[in-house]
Amino acid sequence: MFASSSRAIDEPGLERSAADVNVQIRALWTRAGASLSPVEQERYQQLLVEWAAAVKADVVPAA
Repeated sequence: MFASSSRAIDEPGLERSAADVNVQIRALWTRAGASLSPVEQERYQQLLVEWAAAVKADVVPAA
């Protein structure tokens, strides 16, 4: 079900932008409605980790 959308997590070097991951998070919640199944909760947690890493990678250190 989530095989194609989890490739960036499973394959090194395939990093997505925070915006791309956010699209996946929004799509997951749209499909799920008001509550997530255990499988969807796991996928959501994976996406949050990926999103946080993408946001961190986009941060430019202050001079």
